[in-house]
Amino acid sequence: MGVSVDVHQVYKYPFEQVVASFLRKYPNPMDKNVISVKIMEEKRDESTGVIYRKRIAICQNVVPEILRKVSILKVPNIQLEEESWLNPRERNMAIRSHCLTWTQYASMKEESVFRESMENPNWTEFIQRGRISITGVGFLNCVLETFASTFLRQGAQKGIRIMEMLLKEQCGAPLAE
Repeated sequence: MGVSVDVHQVYKYPFEQVVASFLRKYPNPMDKNVISVKIMEEKRDESTGVIYRKRIAICQNVVPEILRKVSILKVPNIQLEEESWLNPRERNMAIRSHCLTWTQYASMKEESVFRESMENPNWTEFIQRGRISITGVGFLNCVLETFASTFLRQGAQKGIRIMEMLLKEQCGAPLAE
């Protein structure tokens, strides 16, 4: 089965500022679930100028305690891998992330894009699609997918609030139309 969550947000800040804030977003006191983020690889394609990054995030296990009675869910931390392709010339950044924990039971994938807004070149559009599907845990599949759907929606909204706060702190008030 699986659940999907779509997010669309326009930040009233220039692309370069939004991407810089995104790359510094975690760890952050506003989201204590993200323990650490480590850059595993970073390289620039000299011909295109595209910067590739691979990062690993360590996050606290947020599965409710009652569901952690199932042995496979009893891990303290979850690892996420994020790959990004930043194209400064075209002012866009594509991001793909997926969960490295529980891969035999669950698939969690997100695809995101930051790009210059067509409405205003000084604004940045953010589009994200997250998908989680869970298999192999019997009757708990639906329970866990329902929890995951709620967690994805709340996480996306929290991520937007954190970005808005960081942008305001680092860049001042949003740009007017």
